[in-house]
Amino acid sequence: MAEILGLGVTHFIPLVGPDQKMAGFMERVLKSDKVPDSAKDPSRWPELMRQEWGVDRGVTAATEHRKRLVAGFRAARQALDDFKPDFVVMWGDDQYENFREEIIPPFCVMALGHADCRPFEGKADNVWNQPTDKVLRIPGHRKGAKELASALIDDGFDMSYAYVARQETGLSHAFILTLLYLDYDQKGWDYPLVPFPVNCYGSTVIRSRGVAAHLEPGETAEPDPPGPSPRRCFDLGAAVARALKASPWRVALIGTSSWSHAFLTEKTNYIMPDMDADRLCFEQLRDNRLAEWRNLTTKQIEYAGQQEFLNWICLGGAMHELGQKAEIVDYVESYIFNSNKCFAIFRP
Repeated sequence: MAEILGLGVTHFIPLVGPDQKMAGFMERVLKSDKVPDSAKDPSRWPELMRQEWGVDRGVTAATEHRKRLVAGFRAARQALDDFKPDFVVMWGDDQYENFREEIIPPFCVMALGHADCRPFEGKADNVWNQPTDKVLRIPGHRKGAKELASALIDDGFDMSYAYVARQETGLSHAFILTLLYLDYDQKGWDYPLVPFPVNCYGSTVIRSRGVAAHLEPGETAEPDPPGPSPRRCFDLGAAVARALKASPWRVALIGTSSWSHAFLTEKTNYIMPDMDADRLCFEQLRDNRLAEWRNLTTKQIEYAGQQEFLNWICLGGAMHELGQKAEIVDYVESYIFNSNKCFAIFRP
């Protein structure tokens, strides 16, 4: 029987760049005419939010935020290296990258031979000082992906699959950024990857073109159909665990996302994440109550700006199926850096 390691991480985009730009999402929201002036007034913000913003618009706070995130990734990478997987299966959101107007599947198994990625394109000020045209070749595991897709179909999931990625710069951002951060110290990445994109954004995936177009002037597009429900994501994760447990491989399962995103949280005027919703999810993770994630609804997820949390729910379903408990590495809250983040290890 195979052994399976679980990891929960984030792929927070601004970690690529310098601390001076880490509050970029916040700056964008403050310029939006969809956000009322009263919500933009720091005197109305929670005290902790004002402290983070400080006198330098979050630059000082960014240093500590980066320190904690990098420490979380180093712990996750150490667990991965100690485990030595045959390949990695990663759940990540596709934000108008491979999933576009032609077809929006709920899930897709990417059976790639390899992916040539240009993660620094347009990012000349990346923290590693890598050239913008640098190409990273990420190995795939086509056999494992095909057998996983086949097993899921046999288990009642009408699973989409793909042999190539359409993303112009290689893998979608959720996957390549996670790999960059897991290799923050530039040791190299050799583990074959099976990307498992999820249509987390559902009703906003086309309307918002994957990010925050809904905050642009004049944006009036109608919502799209919803993404897969938390229940379906949880059950899918359980099915993946069953399939891989019966395989001959040692596999690491990774769920990558931040949790509530400010720019998705209408109830806070898009100015901060839903702290209460995230704290409840964290308590459920910490206390090994993962089955409660299955009871969330799409309406609750969207109301809390937790669309990307569906990636963690897939992971949660797998770990619940296997009876593996979370070892919390860190839970990092932030009012001004768009989202809260969590790092967890589920050892076999």
